[in-house]
Amino acid sequence: MRRRELIFGLASATTAWPLAARAQRPAVPVVGFLSAGSPGLSSVPGLTAFRVGLSDAGYVDGQNVAIEFRGAEEHYDRLPGLAADLVGRQVAVIVAANLVPALAAKAATATIPIVFWSGADPVEQGLVPSLARPGGNLTGFALINSELGAKRLELLRQLVPNATGFALLVNPANPNAEPQARDAQEAASAQGVGMQILAAATEDEIEAAFAALARQRIDALVVSSDRFLFGRHDRLVALAAQHAVPAIYTVRDYATAGGLISYASSTAGSFQLLGGYTARILKGEKPADLPVTQPTTFELVINLTTAKALGLTEPQLLLAQADETIE
Repeated sequence: MRRRELIFGLASATTAWPLAARAQRPAVPVVGFLSAGSPGLSSVPGLTAFRVGLSDAGYVDGQNVAIEFRGAEEHYDRLPGLAADLVGRQVAVIVAANLVPALAAKAATATIPIVFWSGADPVEQGLVPSLARPGGNLTGFALINSELGAKRLELLRQLVPNATGFALLVNPANPNAEPQARDAQEAASAQGVGMQILAAATEDEIEAAFAALARQRIDALVVSSDRFLFGRHDRLVALAAQHAVPAIYTVRDYATAGGLISYASSTAGSFQLLGGYTARILKGEKPADLPVTQPTTFELVINLTTAKALGLTEPQLLLAQADETIE
């Protein structure tokens, strides 16, 4: 009897051991993805590239890493609560898709690593003290729009050579709106043209801004980088067509949706880099040791159909520079 009990006990222990071992294994690391857009896969341009960056380093979503999304649905005031939720979830890394989510994440934690994509100067906005030595718990990718703003104005002037009055559309709820406005006016002054600032933080204000274009004798428009505005890119493109206003944009999605021209860094390239940085942190590297990177290549996209509808003749030099033309 005792022998049978001993054999049964050993068998039970052998059966239970794999279950216990599985229970003690470390959990799959969770990456918290914080966005000002919708809390889903389709809200983030470049998300596929982000996953490529992760998988290139050996991390596959749903297998050995999990991605949890938090999206503010273009309501910036919700971001602090969403960031706090990810901190409470004790995620391994927070990926912040643009400046305002990055600021919210920074305010929420000084210990959890944060990898950001920012269309603003991260030093000027207080995310990091230095691009080369970010220190602290943040690093990522920075697209310095002050330099691109002057280039966008130059490109738009090539398409509309007789234009003298320009406007910049910004979202005043974005902390980067004031620097963008300042940089745009400095660029316009350097190029000898006028620059008005139009503010829109709601859909009604977008409609009102376009209605103001004719009253203020504005010949062409620059649409700033902003999640709220991007979330309404189809409407912005339609209004530009309705008012026959040549416009340049910060994301190629505008041009593919019918916008005249876009000039920006490669979204896929930058988000793939974010995936790679996230993987390096999951493997133990510290954000403080990873310099904030900047783009080295840019995409110029021209919608020839829209140019023709506006009665514009595309300069051959500009067409030669284009990475993509849409007909």
